[in-house]
Amino acid sequence: MSDFARQYVNEIGIDSEGLSKRELSAYPYALFPSLLTSRLNITAPVTFFVGDNGSGKSTLLEAVAVFMGFNPEGGTRNFRFSTYDSHSPLAKHLYVNRGVRKPTDGFFLRAESFYNTATYIASLDDAGGLGAPVIGSYGGVSLHEKSHGESFLSVIINRFGGNGLYLLDEPESALSFVGQLSLLRVMRDLARDGASQFIVATHSPILTRLPDADIFQFANGEIEKREYEDTDITRLYRAFFASDKMLRETLED
Repeated sequence: MSDFARQYVNEIGIDSEGLSKRELSAYPYALFPSLLTSRLNITAPVTFFVGDNGSGKSTLLEAVAVFMGFNPEGGTRNFRFSTYDSHSPLAKHLYVNRGVRKPTDGFFLRAESFYNTATYIASLDDAGGLGAPVIGSYGGVSLHEKSHGESFLSVIINRFGGNGLYLLDEPESALSFVGQLSLLRVMRDLARDGASQFIVATHSPILTRLPDADIFQFANGEIEKREYEDTDITRLYRAFFASDKMLRETLED
């Protein structure tokens, strides 16, 4: 089976049919002019979206999640809750080429609304039911009774079952250095031999160091595939720790 056929998400683009020039020149479509004329080819089991704040990486990831049937605020495809309707309309005009296989598992994990996701999980058990407690699939202890990072890892380690599509939005915001290494191991293990697919929006040069992953850098409306050494986050972090020059310039009046 080819790499193209193995992926759950193969290509991403924007279908501009029905959109006016005014709409195309405004948020969110104005963030991605390149996706109006070409497709983003997703070929690796793990793909990273990187870029500065406001570059569109999380907006695109959210749209992919909604298009693939996930709740905009996070969770599985079965989660149906909303605390604030803030997601963009991009998913309605997204083009996604799917592979021949269908995932048997999946999760949209986003740092921004993880508290709401944890609350929804707790509410499922509060409502009662005939089956086993839902929290059992998340480590057996309420996610609200753990630190932010511990609850993140509990979901990743206990809930990600494999053969799935996992979309992660800035997971490093909750994870320590060691926690990020744990996530690296989970991604490597689940994505081995193409069994699972990860698409991750991140600012972390630790996560993007994963061997054989693809990295797309978002900047100035363009999305370019980059090698690890050639991404802004790698170069900037290395420059910052290599000398005090950047720190001094930042703190100067």
